[in-house]
Amino acid sequence: MSPIRRVVVIGCGLIGTSVACALRRAGVRVELADHDPWALAQAARMGAGTALRAGAGPADVVVIATPPSSVAAVLREAQARGLGRVYTDVASAKSRILAEVERSGCDLSCYVPGHPMAGREVSGPGAARAGLFEARTWALCPHPALSPGALRTVAALATACGAEVRLLAPDAHDRAAAAVSHLPLVLSAALAARFATGDQDGPADPASGMASGTETGTETGTRYEVDRDAGGLSLAAGALRDVTRVAGSPAGMWRDILAHNATPVADLLDELTRDLSRVAAALRAADDGPVAEVLARGNEGHARIVRALSRTREAERAAS
Repeated sequence: MSPIRRVVVIGCGLIGTSVACALRRAGVRVELADHDPWALAQAARMGAGTALRAGAGPADVVVIATPPSSVAAVLREAQARGLGRVYTDVASAKSRILAEVERSGCDLSCYVPGHPMAGREVSGPGAARAGLFEARTWALCPHPALSPGALRTVAALATACGAEVRLLAPDAHDRAAAAVSHLPLVLSAALAARFATGDQDGPADPASGMASGTETGTETGTRYEVDRDAGGLSLAAGALRDVTRVAGSPAGMWRDILAHNATPVADLLDELTRDLSRVAAALRAADDGPVAEVLARGNEGHARIVRALSRTREAERAAS
């Protein structure tokens, strides 16, 4: 039987509300807090829990589901108020937050850094799902000051949400999150940014300095239109949509995430830039070798990604 009876969730966004809904489905009493009354009210209407009341006593766990830059301050305040016996967060960067928590004077023995590896490209409590974490990895990052009992309690919370717990050192977590989550977001945004200017057909033509569009002409009495923009969105299909899907994620949230995991993401960007520069140079020199090598490694990496995601989907089907 789960040792968790009552949980306080601070932050009623997508992840916080999804955690609350998952715990409610598991029979846990959940109380909610958020500085935004609208978000709090919407989460409560969705059945995620009730508003936190003063004087209710310490909860078994307090889940801090706020942006990375505010985790340390929220944790310090929550501990000062005695809101819980054990505390965790759901931010997607860990090393810098742990350092900020330590500098702020928080009690580290009951703080379990955590990160459920699940999300959506939409935000807010209305996007929350009770099943968001089913068969997904929930990373927990033990540190030397952590109580084993606190770790067991938060592991039980993640399991109650349907997730599979994985223990990682904070720096190992940050490198992994950079590779599988943060770098893909930056690449998706950088590609989508190529289409941020110009009209609906695509970006401006850099050679002519003219905005994209069409020219009308005739040939043997038949009217036709010639698109001046060879890269226009009129040719867009599934590949562009798939690669840029996460570029629609909230920019403010991601600025905060990237700032808290800057070095691992920057290191990966440097590695990728070297590959792209080699490909660009090879294309200009009509040298097929580097292009073929990158494409072959891409095939190998894609196969590994597909296998890993297939295992996740199989586990999700088994859990449903």
